[in-house]
Formats: sequence, structure tokens, C-alpha cells
Amino acid sequence: MTTPHALILRAPGTNCDHEVQTAFEMVGGRGTRMHLNALRENPKQLRDYQILVLPGGFSYGDDVAAGKVQALYMQHFLADAMRKFRDAEKLILGICNGFQVMLKAGLLMPPDEDGALATLTNNDSGHYEDRWIHMQATPGKCPFLKGVDRVTMPVGHGEGKFVCRKEWIAKGLDQAGQVVLRYVDASGKPGGYPVNPNGAQDDIAGICDATGRALGLMPHPDRHLFPTQHPQWTRHGLKSEGDGLRIFRNAVEFFKD
Repeated sequence: MTTPHALILRAPGTNCDHEVQTAFEMVGGRGTRMHLNALRENPKQLRDYQILVLPGGFSYGDDVAAGKVQALYMQHFLADAMRKFRDAEKLILGICNGFQVMLKAGLLMPPDEDGALATLTNNDSGHYEDRWIHMQATPGKCPFLKGVDRVTMPVGHGEGKFVCRKEWIAKGLDQAGQVVLRYVDASGKPGGYPVNPNGAQDDIAGICDATGRALGLMPHPDRHLFPTQHPQWTRHGLKSEGDGLRIFRNAVEFFKD
């Protein structure tokens, strides 16, 4: 079949689109970077892609709230195109700011009559967190995380605290298998700050939608593609590849299979 092709959607302030493109090219896929306005002019272009990625950065300067402006833009201009893309059983990935956009646009958890079920808000530390963290995966039916267990990646965010409107919502997400990534320490155990770098409810680092085909996560797999990107690679030994590369490879192999 043709090489799986990812559309990497960028907005003013996005700054991780090149890294995502490199990741897909490293695992045998294709990546095309496109501005939101270009997709708005012709939403039918989405039909040419199998994977949609919302990369990290500071879309629209994170004015109002992180990812909020881009989320409203997509809801207003691209809602129908997004729905058709999901209905075609394709994959959607949101990284850091992209996760914020996905969640606030309702791509992961549709709102109810009272509004959004969850959000990503200011870190408990009160400042931007830039550090390496560990995550424990429970992949379930999420193809991005197939075969993934415990991984190490960097975070870089000021509004990464995942919190649900009500406690029962978080429990429901867990029971439905939508909580697929949690912050842990190096031995796989939960902990306070800085193990959980932002105070996220139930240590949640990433969730998927009900189908498993849309994934949002705060840590950056695109910043751990090469083993030498890890700050302690000389101490722990050189791996064959960075932990984040597996997520992109899984996306490409999902369509090759």
C-alpha cells in the first residue's frame, strides 16, 4: 500500500512541527506540515492523510488559555472535517499544546449539557515545568501505544494539569480504558512533585478517546527520538532509539498492517 501520510497542523506559535515531521520520516512514513488557514480554505485535503497531528508549541501565544484559541478555531471552521476524519477510522495525535487543543475542542471527550468534562490548567508549581519524566502506559485499544510499557520523555508546559469537572468523570475514564498514560517514578511507582510535574488528577499524563484512535499527551515523544537526546545517556548506556519514536512507528504500522 502507499506510505502512511501524516498531516502536521500548525498555527501561529506552533514550534514542534519539524520534529514531528522528522519522526514520521524516521519510521518509514511521510509528514506534511500545513497551516490551519490552508486547511480551512480546503478541508477536503484531510482525505489525503491517514494521521492528523497537532504538535506542541504556544498556538496563538496561548492567549486566553493554552490551546483555547486554536480549539475554538477548529470547532468553528473545521468541525465537520474533523468528524469525517475520525469516522473514517484514522488516527489523531495531540502533543502538549496539541493535547490542550484536542481536549478543549472536544476531540477526546465530547462536552455534555454542562460543558467540558475535563481541562488542562495551570501547574500546581505555579511555573513552567521543563524536565524529564517517566510514564507508565496501559495501552488498551490505543494503537499509538501498542507494545509500550514504561517510557521516559521530557515535558515543557505551564498548563499541563489534567483535571476533571467531577471525580466520577475521572473514574469513568479509567474504567473505560481511556487513561492510557500516567506519571510514575523510575521504578514505576506514583509520586508527588516532581514525579507528577504538574499535579494532574490521578497522575494522568495522557488519555485517548473512546475509540482509542485519538491520543493526547502532555510529554513530548517528538523530543526523544534519538537516544542521545536523553540527558543521562552516557551514564545509562546508549539505547537503539529514543523512547518517543515507538509512538510514531506504531501509527505508521497501524496502516501498513
